[in-house]
Amino acid sequence: MEFQRPEFVTHLRCLLCGTTVEYGNVFTCPTCGVDGILDVQYNYDAVSNRRSAISGRPLNHWRYRELLPVSSDSPLPFLHIGWTPVYDVPRLAEVLGLSKLFLKDDGRNPTNSFKDRASSVGVIKAQEFGFTTIACASTGNAASSLAGLSAAAGLRSFIFVPQRAPEPKITQLLIFGATVIRVQGTYEQAFDLCRDACELFGWYNRNSGTNPYLVEGKKTAGLEIGEQFGAAIPDWAVVSVGDGCTISGIGKGLQEMKRLGFINRVPRLLGVQAEGSRPLLDAFFSGKDLLPSPSNTIADSIAVGTPRNWRRAIQQITMSGGTMIAVSDDEILDAMRLTARLGGVFGEPAGVAGVAGLKKAVAAGIVKPDASAVAVITGNGLKDIASAKKAVGQTIDIEPSIEVLAKRLREQHLVKGSI
Repeated sequence: MEFQRPEFVTHLRCLLCGTTVEYGNVFTCPTCGVDGILDVQYNYDAVSNRRSAISGRPLNHWRYRELLPVSSDSPLPFLHIGWTPVYDVPRLAEVLGLSKLFLKDDGRNPTNSFKDRASSVGVIKAQEFGFTTIACASTGNAASSLAGLSAAAGLRSFIFVPQRAPEPKITQLLIFGATVIRVQGTYEQAFDLCRDACELFGWYNRNSGTNPYLVEGKKTAGLEIGEQFGAAIPDWAVVSVGDGCTISGIGKGLQEMKRLGFINRVPRLLGVQAEGSRPLLDAFFSGKDLLPSPSNTIADSIAVGTPRNWRRAIQQITMSGGTMIAVSDDEILDAMRLTARLGGVFGEPAGVAGVAGLKKAVAAGIVKPDASAVAVITGNGLKDIASAKKAVGQTIDIEPSIEVLAKRLREQHLVKGSI
């Protein structure tokens, strides 16, 4: 079947040199090569005429179809993606020192991560361009999301993961029927091997670091934030950062919502990296080109030593008047506990890194105490139980006796009195 060109897409534009590129199965700028990341451009005047239609659609991320590079006749995956809940969490806000804090829980997506937004667009583009097999490299979440969405769409999937990928995420890949290649090396090596395999075997490359269409799926979180808050849009939007695709996508979505009149201002973006993997942050503050660096953090989903989309991320953070901050693994573990116990959301390490960064930014005076913020929780904590165990205490193991129970609880100062 031959699919129509997406109605509202006009062209692609290189973020490095500004070259205009015709819509098609293209990845990088023909002038700049691999450094020339492309950005999808739309006819926003035409889209603005459809605002009322958008507002009346089902609550999932396909409601923004005019702002997605998807043909109108393409069948959509049947899994429910997007329109994840936003929670007002006053107790967590108080501990962080903020007047108002919201959590957007993207762990509620089908494979329990933010990455389902990108993979849903990826499988559609693969089908539109005539592919039956799709592949990606991932530290975990993009992999499991691609495996799940490929299963729903009927595509074969090949997933390249680094040696450090957590077992729960590997298990997700296998249960969805993906062919999993565990590379005895880093994420960067897995990424390069995946790219070479796609070229050799004729697979569609889902990697959002270079595929311009995948970021468009990620921006739906920004579109949703704009619509969910409207005039009450928070002062800050806080996002963990690895490859740079997630924060740049959310930033673009927020910019588009302002352009279409859903919000009157764009929140400042706070990008949060792990101290053990912060090359994008260093490039942001140095004003120079990114230098690849070693990557060592428990937050595997943002453990990226060579971010592919760093220019786009820095552009969006700068446009919003935002900034970046880095947090230690201990601060991330603390955020896992706080977010779960005071916010009711169990996030994986990368998923709550934004909360850790927000706490640190408030303490440093970067974010003022009277400010409001929304933190995007990008993945569910069950995806990395080993890290969760580091953040919590031990069970109380006893025989089935009320006397023994009372004694142990009193010893640990969990109850008072006696029976």
